[in-house]
Amino acid sequence: MCGIVGYSGFDRASLNLRALTNVQGHRGPDDRGEIVFEADRVGLAHLRLAIQDLTEAGHQPMMTQSGSTVIVYNGEIYNTPELAAELRQDGIQFRGHSDTEVLLYLYEKYGEDMLSRLNGIFAFAIWDKRKSHLFVARDHLGVKPFYYVADGARFAFASEMKVLLRGGIADRALDPQAVLSHLGYLWSPGGSTLVASVKKLEPGHAMIVKEGRVLRNWRYYDLPFDQPLLDLSENDAADLVAEKVDAAVRRQLLSDVPVGAFLSGGLDSSAVVACARRALPNTRIQCFTISVRDGSVADEGFASDLPYARSVAEHLDVDLHTVEVGPEMVDRLAEMIYYLDEPTADPAALNALFISELARQHGITVLLSGSGGDDIFTGYRRHYALQQERYWSWLPQSARRMLATASGALPVSSPALRRVGKALQYVDKSPAERLAGYFMWLGPAAALNLLDRDFAASLSPVSLTQPLLTSLKQLPPGVSGLNQMLYLECKHFLADHNLNYTDKMGMAAGIEVRVPLLDLELVDLAARLPLNFKQRGREGKWIFKRAMERLLPRDVIYRPKTGFGVPLRAWLQTRLRPLVDDVLSPESIRRRGIFNASAVEALRHADRERRVDGTYPIFALVCMELWCRQYLDGRYPV
Repeated sequence: MCGIVGYSGFDRASLNLRALTNVQGHRGPDDRGEIVFEADRVGLAHLRLAIQDLTEAGHQPMMTQSGSTVIVYNGEIYNTPELAAELRQDGIQFRGHSDTEVLLYLYEKYGEDMLSRLNGIFAFAIWDKRKSHLFVARDHLGVKPFYYVADGARFAFASEMKVLLRGGIADRALDPQAVLSHLGYLWSPGGSTLVASVKKLEPGHAMIVKEGRVLRNWRYYDLPFDQPLLDLSENDAADLVAEKVDAAVRRQLLSDVPVGAFLSGGLDSSAVVACARRALPNTRIQCFTISVRDGSVADEGFASDLPYARSVAEHLDVDLHTVEVGPEMVDRLAEMIYYLDEPTADPAALNALFISELARQHGITVLLSGSGGDDIFTGYRRHYALQQERYWSWLPQSARRMLATASGALPVSSPALRRVGKALQYVDKSPAERLAGYFMWLGPAAALNLLDRDFAASLSPVSLTQPLLTSLKQLPPGVSGLNQMLYLECKHFLADHNLNYTDKMGMAAGIEVRVPLLDLELVDLAARLPLNFKQRGREGKWIFKRAMERLLPRDVIYRPKTGFGVPLRAWLQTRLRPLVDDVLSPESIRRRGIFNASAVEALRHADRERRVDGTYPIFALVCMELWCRQYLDGRYPV
């Protein structure tokens, strides 16, 4: 787990690689290196958080003995032992045992086809001196970040967007489409970022860059929803899921430094810890969780996690360390926005930061996370809501329109009624538009209304849904609605939201976060399971729960769904209120020129009077203005 920086098409004098690398220095406290090929106008730099092979043999940039190929790489390849054994049979003599060296020689043997042989999380750039081009790639599901700027003559990349912005490489003009997305979804789907000139290399994508120009950008992996569903009995399916989860966790324990785990007490993190406990029977596993005091999460519709986390820790005989926080945690909001690079309006990122800092204090460098279970097996409330469409989908359009209108009149003080209102908000739309609507915190028209008219001149309400609708078109005909939703979960909500904040918050504390439930073999299996093995009535993750009955107590497996959040609704009216009043004052809004001051003011008043639930759109506005103060105005918190 590291940080990478590089370029093609720049003169050495125009870019200071060391200064650029320093901007994301938190990603690599253990080592650093850089190399410049002046004649080729190519430079590569690396920051190292040492996980495998802690010796000098793991130093990057790493070059083959012939000097023809150089790599900078961020991530972990979990099938390294198998790949290394294969390469040794070809006569390769490794200097050390790092996965970086395996990647380097795998490219020498297979070229771009190496990607089909990898099981891991990665973002890398390989300079091929023989072909005079850069080969760059991002892992299958987007666990590791990769940002770049490409103007047709120059190309630069980094693990974090702040490098490209603070280094003066990127033009800072905003992308109105991405701003709209952050209002509607809280994140920006696909390759776009808040800055028009900075793009994300999408998950499962790779590029060839020559003399500063992108020659080719292609998708090498997509979720296998084009494959036929498996014909399995329930018992066989549960056995297969248990086997794949166990194998994934065992693979991801590969490390030369201590490995710990998140433990919320939910099914996903508990399953990961249970499998790790089986794999390491003689090791005292260190687990970490968070307790939020001074504010109930009941208004958010969740139960407290801590009692379950303690119960699981006792059941599995692992050590549980708890960081206790309260409303004062939001005092680090500006810091969170800075490290995130993108103004993701989810306070759960702060939870991840505090837990990662606690783990680092206990000498842990790697944490296993339960992220991904809900995204591949189902588990979110929207998956159940989607299944309920059969009860009203037969209604004529006029009746659906009445339902959609009536949904806006439901009281927002009740979490249950809020969810009903959200589920019915788009009943009069097409199936694809309804799927996109399940991911929205704010509808297209309402989100567009919050933007300044001139700033949003190029947008229309359909602009908000278009990126997700475009993604759905990549699926073959006949894929079920539930699997279409899971496709969007993995492609966007997971990659553009959850995995982004998990990586950035972990790295801010010097922690590598691994996600065993997104192991490729497990993801491929989940995609091919029958639908009623995933969502069965109200029960999400049905087959995963069956598989884990042999490892965990039933009250943990079948507990109510909760979230990894904070009492944000209460805090917006208390601890965060002065910040909201400052950041979203009419003067501040007009000065920025992005949002509609009167519409923002109306939303704030309606929310405070509880006529609407504007919690997350308001928080999104706050996060975007804080982001602008940092990355546009240069008022950085760290």
